[in-house]
This record gives sequence, C-alpha cells and structure tokens, in this order.
Amino acid sequence: MTEQIGKITLDLSKYPGEDLYCDGTVEDELLEIVKKYSRVEYPQLIEQRKSWPILYHLSPLRENIVDFVPMTAQDKVLEVGSGCGAITGALARKAGSVTCVDLSKKRSMINACRHSDYDNITIHVGNFQDIEPGLPRDYSYICLIGVFEYGRGYIGGEHPYEEFLRILMSHLAQGGRILIAIENKYGLKYFAGCQEDHLGSYFAGIENYQEGGIARTFSRKGLERILQSCGAEEYSFYYPYPDYKFMTAVYSDQRLPGRGELSNNLRNFDRDRMMLFDEKLAFDGIVEEGLFPVFANSYMAVIGAPFPVEYVKYSNDRAREFRIRTEICRDGQGGKTVRKYPLTQEAEEHVRRMAWACEKLTERYQGSALSVNRCRLEGQGSDFHAAFEYVAGRSLAELLDECLEKGDQEGFWRLFDQYLERISYGEEYPVTDFDLVFSNLLADGDKWTLIDYEWTFEKAMEARELAFRAVYCYLLENEKRGRLDLDRVLRTLEITEEQAQEYQDRELKFQHYVEGKAASMAALWEGIGKRLRDPGKLVRDQEERERLTRIQVYEDTGEGYREECSRFLDRFYDDGGQIELELQFPGNVRRMRIDPAMDSGICRILELRFNGEEIPLNAPRALAVNGKRIRTRGEEDGHLTVVYPTPDPNIDIDISRLQPGEVNILYIRMEYRLLPLSMSEELAGAVRKWV
Repeated sequence: MTEQIGKITLDLSKYPGEDLYCDGTVEDELLEIVKKYSRVEYPQLIEQRKSWPILYHLSPLRENIVDFVPMTAQDKVLEVGSGCGAITGALARKAGSVTCVDLSKKRSMINACRHSDYDNITIHVGNFQDIEPGLPRDYSYICLIGVFEYGRGYIGGEHPYEEFLRILMSHLAQGGRILIAIENKYGLKYFAGCQEDHLGSYFAGIENYQEGGIARTFSRKGLERILQSCGAEEYSFYYPYPDYKFMTAVYSDQRLPGRGELSNNLRNFDRDRMMLFDEKLAFDGIVEEGLFPVFANSYMAVIGAPFPVEYVKYSNDRAREFRIRTEICRDGQGGKTVRKYPLTQEAEEHVRRMAWACEKLTERYQGSALSVNRCRLEGQGSDFHAAFEYVAGRSLAELLDECLEKGDQEGFWRLFDQYLERISYGEEYPVTDFDLVFSNLLADGDKWTLIDYEWTFEKAMEARELAFRAVYCYLLENEKRGRLDLDRVLRTLEITEEQAQEYQDRELKFQHYVEGKAASMAALWEGIGKRLRDPGKLVRDQEERERLTRIQVYEDTGEGYREECSRFLDRFYDDGGQIELELQFPGNVRRMRIDPAMDSGICRILELRFNGEEIPLNAPRALAVNGKRIRTRGEEDGHLTVVYPTPDPNIDIDISRLQPGEVNILYIRMEYRLLPLSMSEELAGAVRKWV
C-alpha cells in the first residue's frame, strides 16, 4: 500500500480510494508543473501564469513562515495538512526527517514530485484520525500551517480544537513544540476591506461567521483560551507580517513593530478588496496604543518553549545573490545580537562582504561623530551568518518624523544638518555606503551609529547625493512626510533640478540591480489582476448614478408641461435597475410625462396600469390602445423597450380620453440602464433599421 516517487514514499494504507477534497483542474496544472520543471523555475512560471493558485502553492516565499524556526538535523517533524508541499521542502532542509499527513492523494503527489530528491520525507495519505494512532510520539515539531482553522473537519465534536491539540500534544517528544500559523479573525486587513480568507466574503470573521462554513479563525484571546483549556503549560505568540502566507517579517511580544514599519499591506492576491482606510496610518496608531497583538493579521502560536528569535525580516524579494534573512536574537548572556543569513548559495558572498564593509567604513569614519556597528562572520554551512552588535537608540527617521508632526521645522533642519555633516566625513575616501538612509542610523543622545551597511561600494560619492537619496526614500515611505520643504532640501544640498532628476534615475538603476529579473510581489499582484476598490469612489459613482437616474414627473392640465408643475421623486432604481411607482394626480390632468433619467440609456416599461386597469405593452410605436396614447422620445422596438439617444429621455402618456375621478393613480414598473451617448446613438440607429 505504498508508492515511490523519487526518494519519497507515499503511504496509502489509510487512503479511502478517492480524494474528498479537490481544487479542480488547477491541481492537474500544478502536478504537470512539478513533474516538468525544477524548483528554481517556479518564480518564472508564477510570473508567466498570473494565477493565484500557482503563486500560492509554488512561491518560495511561502517557506518564510518556518524558515526562521530553530530546527536542526536532529529534529523529527510532523506536518499535518501538508497539501501541495509549500513548506515541506523547507522543513526537510532543516530537520532530520519530515512526516506529512494529507487527505488528498493528488496534492500529496504534487508534494512528492516537487521534492522527489529528498530522502527524509514520508507522506501519509488519508484521514488524520485514521492515520494518527500509528504515528510515533517523539516529534520535535508538529506543524499546523493554515490547518488549525479546519479542526472541526479533522476531529468534530463539541470541542474539536481543544481535542485536536490534545491528540497532537501526545505525539510530542520531551521539549517539543507545536507551531500553529493562522489568520486573526480581527486582523486589521479585514476591517480595511480584505475579504475573509476561507468564506471569501467581507467581514465574515468580524461578524463571528454568521454565514456558517467549517473553517474558524480566532483572536489572540480566543487562541489562548483554547491553548489553556487543552493543558498547554507554556506557549508564546509571534506575529507574521503582512500575514503568514507571504510573510516578510515576524514580530514577537519582545520586539513589537514601531511606527512606520508596517507599510506593506496590499497583499491580497486571491480576491478583490476594498480600501476603506490607509492600513499603514491605522497601524501607526495601533502601534502607539500598544494594540498590535490584537489587530495583527496573522499569528504563529507556539506551544512549548519560546524561540530565541525576537524579530525576523526577509529580503527575499530580490535577485538571488542578495537574498538574506535578518534576525534579532537573544544571545544566552542576557543580551541581543543581530544576524544576517544568506537565503541562497549565491548570497553568501554578499553576507561575507558585510565584514569587509564594516572594516572599510570604520576606517573612513574613524575620528568622526558617526560610529559603525561592528560586524563579524560566524558559523558555517547552513548556520553561516554575519553577526552585529544590537544597538539601542531611536532611528533618525523617527526623530525627523517627530519634528514634522510637532511642526518643528527648525528642529528638523538641525537634525538634517547634523546628518549631512556626519555622513560628509571622509567624502574623498574610496568607500561609500550608498544606503545611508535615515532609518539605518540610530541616535542615542549625541552618539549616532550606522547599523546597516550592506550596500557599500568601493568608490567615493558626494555626500549630497547620499543625502538626496535619503530624503527621496524618506518621502516614498510615508505620504504624510510630504509637508517637507523640498525646495529647501535642494537649496541646502546645492542640487539643481537636473541633478535631482539624474539622482532619481540612478536610484531606479540601483533598484533594478537589487531586484534583478525576478518580478516583485507588487508586480505579481498587478499581474494576477485582482482589483482594489476605493469605497470613496464607489460612493461618488453611486451618487452620480442616482443623480443621473433621478425620475422627474410633469403634469399637464391644458397649458403644456412646465418646470414649475413638475416634481422629482425621492425613489431610486434598485440594484437591478428596476423601480415601481404609483403616481397620484387630480382629475384635471390631461397628460403626464415621466422622465425616467437625466441621461441617455435604454428603458423597458414592464407594467403599466391606470386606476387598476392594465394597459397592454405589445402595441406598435406611438402606442394607442382603447383611447390611451403613449409617446416616447426614443426609438422603440415595438414592445416599449426604448433606446434614448438623448440626455433628456421621457415617456409621454395621453390620458385626456379617460374618465378621470377626483384622484387618479398611474402605476408603472420599469427598468432603466444608463449608456454612453455614442452607444445609445448607435443602438438607436440599429433599432430604427430593425423596426
């Protein structure tokens, strides 16, 4: 009851014989890809296919959620709900062995084919409850990445999530950990207009899943209640940002984000979304109030001992030779250290060069008011990294922001002058850190330290170009900084507009150098083609539609139609473009005119009654039935579907031959659709020919 795919064994002894869960033809496409192409070709295929499922299942960025976890070759890992293997490869590279469990054979085959060269992966196919009794009880890590929310489907019962964890905890070795990556039901992105991941509707989690469905996500407190009730004695929370699927950073309670850090929020690749407010500005306020753990978009809950890592930032949206991971870790002696790891073999030289940059920049700034954070190379193999001192202080960007918010322009320029003076030291020296942006400088009183200098080159550069680039990047990061006096920047740096344009062109070339040929996540987002809806524009559009589809009614008592004898109705067409009206008027009214809109379009009169008597709608143009006459200012198709190639459409109803009462009632049900004038003219011409 096993199948062998490369070096991987598929255990089918518990497979029910058919896949009870399937995403359709996309799984066939994924299987074809992993059979035909190597892993290094996936990014190019993702860019070409422009498909959310292809991106979701094959992007190497999916691995970030476990890449920072301190697994070793001595660890055994159980991955429940391994699916198409988005993180299986990362686990297999880090751990000694990986046991996967998944209900779908098709997905398991995709997983096996893409990792067929690994000899430490076994995949069990079938229902978790059938497979679980035969699993060993000595796993170092059990991973539930995007799985825990389906606990009711795995277990069932009154308390499925607690029971699920109790079962899994029984399979942990002494000192083992369970990793749960899951969306926060109260994540800020859902308030801001992203649709809920599982039901695909707005505010589903926020409204406590009134629509039903199997999946359930939780708040932090909700998760804590579950962990406590299932007997978890030790647990901690981490906060993947922007969420766990395509994580670019992870925070912890020991190192929460600061103002200005959370600016990469438009990461909803699977569905259209609204943009009800600026998430970056909202996050800034949330961070200031200490509420980030409440509104983080995703959680990594860890049952067991906390990680030594307090913060991680991924720079793998770059060319392969520059992809790195930056960590802030506790060092075991009560202190902290910053480490930079290469994420690819090609990036090892980039990390090695950081030690050289430290040495050269220290020589340049020796005796100045600018310190350079010390760097040393440590480890070997997969543990090779550059280690830096952890420097306390506030970033220059924070201090400048503070001045702008207070309206302290002079304070801003005093800091800027200090910055310019310090970076100008040794300007002729043939080594320059091109990335001397404000966020890379920490100030602790008069001591300023350069903490990040990975873009150091062997050439001299003018300080004014470096300062201009720092201002340029500063402004791009936050539109609120637009109040800065740019003319004063240029005057202070003695830069002409032509030179400024030249510097901007160099910056674009530098960004292309860093990014390489790989498409950025922003470019992939645009390629997939999901829409970002501005609710303000939607409201304005709706208001404009309502303005153009206002209904005006005129009454003629023998003196013709006059504006002063007309009225606008306070009724509007429904979402389907239909409306029904009951119009009351006195017996001396001889004719009525209904203007169904204020712009060109197409109208269908669906039902018409006078004092309860139905008027047939299948008569020819200039309708005349039983003495009742209707005229329109458009082209009719013979059944009172009328095209109006005019911004002044109307329906003229002659009721002079009727026997009116003191009060008469005209009932009309109709549909109206606005059309551009040119389209209406073309359609009206076609109707004229046809009729």
